[in-house]
Order: sequence, then C-alpha cells, then structure tokens
Amino acid sequence: MADARVIPLHGDDRPRRDRQGRARNVAAVPDEQTSTEGVDGDGEPLGGWEHTIADALAFARRRVTGDYRVDEFGFDAELTDHMFVPPLRPVYEKWFRVETIGLHNVPSGGALVVANHSGTLPWDALMTTVALRDHHPDGRHLRMLGADLVFRLPMFGAVARKAGHTLACSPDAERLLRSGELVGVWPEGFKGIGKPFRDRYKLQRFGRGGFVSAALRTGMPIVPCSIVGAEEIYPKIGDLKPLARLFGLPYFPVTPTFPQLGLLGTVPLPSKWYIEFGEPIDTAQYEDGAADDPMLVFNVSDQVRETIQQTLYSLLSQRRSVFLG
Repeated sequence: MADARVIPLHGDDRPRRDRQGRARNVAAVPDEQTSTEGVDGDGEPLGGWEHTIADALAFARRRVTGDYRVDEFGFDAELTDHMFVPPLRPVYEKWFRVETIGLHNVPSGGALVVANHSGTLPWDALMTTVALRDHHPDGRHLRMLGADLVFRLPMFGAVARKAGHTLACSPDAERLLRSGELVGVWPEGFKGIGKPFRDRYKLQRFGRGGFVSAALRTGMPIVPCSIVGAEEIYPKIGDLKPLARLFGLPYFPVTPTFPQLGLLGTVPLPSKWYIEFGEPIDTAQYEDGAADDPMLVFNVSDQVRETIQQTLYSLLSQRRSVFLG
C-alpha cells in the first residue's frame, strides 16, 4: 500500500459544496480526481444514490492506494469528512436539533474558539465541530485541544489525531493558529464536563489562561462560544470515586439512567440545543510581550468567561423548554 502524503499546515484551502450544500475540503482530494467524480461515462452528473455510490467507491480507492493527505499533526481531512462527521449529523439535526447563532462571528482565518464545557461526555465539542463544518460559510474544520487522557485511551487517541485534534498545550495551539486554523478549547476541562447537575450552567474556573497566552502571542482573535442543552443530556447526580480511580478516570458518573440501565444508559437525553458564537475579541491590539503579563492574561480570560456566562443566561431565559423547541 502506498503511503499517505504529508502536507504542511495551511489556511488557504477553500471548501467546495457537496450536493447537500455542505462544505467539502478539496485539499484532501487531488484536483484530477474531483474533476471526474460524480459524473457518468458521458460526462453527465450522477444523481442521488448513484453519486453516493460513486463517491464511496472513489473514497475507498484512495484509501487503498494511499492517495490522500495528512498534515504534521496527523489530521486526515478526507477521513474526517467521510467517516467521522457523517454519523454525527443525524444527532445534531434530529436528536439535539441544534440551532446555531452568530456563525458570522467566526472568521475565515486563524482564530481561537473558547466554549463552556458540560454534559459528562464531550458531546458539546462534537456538536460544535458539526456546526462549524456544515454551517459556516467556509465549512471550517475545528482543531480541538484535548486533555492528556483523551490521547492515552486506546483507539480514542488515534481517532482524535486523525480528526485533527492535539494536546492542550501552548506550542501546538500557537502553531495551529499561525497556520490559519480554527482552534477549539474548553478551558473548564474536567471540572466543567464532570460537574454535578445542581451546578448546571455555572462556569467553573478557566485554569491559568494558557489559551489567552496562545492568542496573544499569535495575535489571533478569541471567539467566545456558549452552548445550552448539553447540561441535560446526562444529569450527573453522583460519582463513584472508587471506580474512577480503578479506571484512571477523573470521575465515574451516576445519572438517572447510568449505570442502572447499562449501555442503554449511555444514550443521551434528547435536549434542545443552542450554540452561539459571540463577537471576536481582538488580541492583535496588544503589544509584543503581552502574553507574559499575568494580569493582562487574567483580565482577558475573565472577559471571555464573563461573556460566555452572560450569553448562557440570555439563552436560558429565551429557551421555552429543555426538550422541546
């Protein structure tokens, strides 16, 4: 089998649209391939299922021959668009019925998306990925910064790398930002995603502001992102700490359905979701060396946190029902 080609990071590729209007990254498929796929022997466009089959066969051929590209972080854009994002679309559209607000605030170049974290399992990060890939005008891939645990778990680490994600550390974040990528971070970490249901929609501490330092060093804007709906998918009412220690996890949740119902209890409740992207916070205005000023870093971090918190309150006041809408 031929080896996949490694390409440098870049931010200049523009997506094309597939037949459903979703953005499609042509950087993952050479031009000579995309020029003939989706047409029959007479050059006429294929319709419906014929196009789907032709596209699947072309994808399989490229995987077998190694005619696809990955970047230095291991990101495989074509695999992500064909294998990782499609299973999430019905969850986004039919189960959580996500409404996305403020996508015009997400720029086409490098930017840092900072969001609140909740829900026991990181469905909020996955739904944000779908929102930006399918509904942003440029069909953007979100390059998420994840905790060490994600990359230590069997299989999960490899999948995360293929999907374009990397460790939550400043060097990786800065490299991605300077390359024009859209980087996502959830600074509450496990404190946010694993908090009890009684503390829903109350933001936890944002750590030491490493995400702010990365934005300041690169001069890239910070886009606050507020997510409503994830808190209700697995209402966490307890924590089995002995099991958490046994499996090396930050917590072992108890919800109204898990572990009582086994695997069935891992099905998230169908809450109604809203994802709002706020106005970007400009970091290019600050002088060189601003990232080394702890007070400035704290102030910007607090500004981002307060913006997200107030937007959450606003969205909650407008929500008619947890599960309807």
